[in-house]
Amino acid sequence: MPEAAILSRLREAGPFPCQGLVTSIGGGVIEADGPDCVVGEHCQIGQGPGTVRARVVAIARGHVVLAPFAPVGGVRLGDRVIASKGRQALPVGSAFAGRAIDGLGCPVDGGPPISGANLASSPSTVLDRLSPTRPLRTGVRVIDALLTIGHGQRVGVFAASGVGKTRLIEQILRQHDCARAVVCLVGERGREVEAMWRSFADPIVRQRTTLVAATSDELASMRIQAVEQALALAEFWRGAGEDVLLIIDSITRYAMALREVGLMAGEPPTLRAYTPNIFRELPSVVERCGAQRGQGTITGVFTVLSENDEVDDPLVEVMKSLLDGHIVLSRRLAQSGHFPAIDVNRSISRLFDALADDGQAMAATRCRGLLARYEESRILVESGMYKPGSDRELDAAIAARSAIATFSRQSSAEDCLPRQARDALVALAANGAV
Repeated sequence: MPEAAILSRLREAGPFPCQGLVTSIGGGVIEADGPDCVVGEHCQIGQGPGTVRARVVAIARGHVVLAPFAPVGGVRLGDRVIASKGRQALPVGSAFAGRAIDGLGCPVDGGPPISGANLASSPSTVLDRLSPTRPLRTGVRVIDALLTIGHGQRVGVFAASGVGKTRLIEQILRQHDCARAVVCLVGERGREVEAMWRSFADPIVRQRTTLVAATSDELASMRIQAVEQALALAEFWRGAGEDVLLIIDSITRYAMALREVGLMAGEPPTLRAYTPNIFRELPSVVERCGAQRGQGTITGVFTVLSENDEVDDPLVEVMKSLLDGHIVLSRRLAQSGHFPAIDVNRSISRLFDALADDGQAMAATRCRGLLARYEESRILVESGMYKPGSDRELDAAIAARSAIATFSRQSSAEDCLPRQARDALVALAANGAV
């Protein structure tokens, strides 16, 4: 057998653990003189009860930087650092359905340990990534009628704080028509994780849903790992031919965790201190979702926190350029008691024309046009400076405004079938209200 083949088999078998020693311990980062490993690989630091698992974030000659997944109070200089045999494989399997876990696949719902196979993600061929052809049901009338989403589409929910983002996500999770759902909560408060899990009270909803959580008090590496774990589970079920809904809430806090790790690894800060690893990892996360030839689909829904209602910060612009559509929530609508507070004219589904029939498309175009015309003259109308009859199109927009608002308003407990949403929109246009 050739020498190269022998070395390759020995490396795979790992008869002798690759290891190094801790040389420095800092705030949230550990440095060691080994082992021989790759960026992203996991290592065990120390031995016995005080063992800490960490992720390799940077490598130099004789120098390895690790970001631990847990506090390092028990780690000391000279402790052994041993590379994990599984490298970057993550636990997956049907046993994770209906469970709440952390970023390392350990249960946090009080249930028994979960056993599963390990899956190492492999990039797909570009031409095997297919365009969505089937509409996805959300049960939210304004989305299914005016912002139709397809199985395998990647969309963002853009919102400032306090405008009903979580309520909308919970409603979609109860009403979607995918076989599986994976919800990843990154950097959320602990009580919000518990409230989300409690919202899956229906046994059918809970059994098809997996919750992956890394709260705001956990280290940055664990928040990053939660997203990796959620993606691995979604890819496992997609590979089995199933339709999967993946919700990451929020991609902004994931980017903040990447920034924290990037700065620890010595990457240079750029605009708003975002490090280059953010703009390298975000496209990877988005592209791992979608429809795959010969497999199922992953519909990715990413919530993006904006600093204000203008949604003009750099991360928002990057995500808008990567996604197949965006749903923008409005504080003005939320404050008026309008739920869901979706600003239709600032939102878009780039696959709408491919998923909607001609009647729905015409009605949606008319509805959007009148909403835009009213917004252009809002100040004039609300201040009483506009004289009715001066502009036929504006008069039509004013007359239709109430009917459109009624159509787009919906209780968070109401489930609307896509066909009902489509017919209601077409009827709205046919009756002359729009």
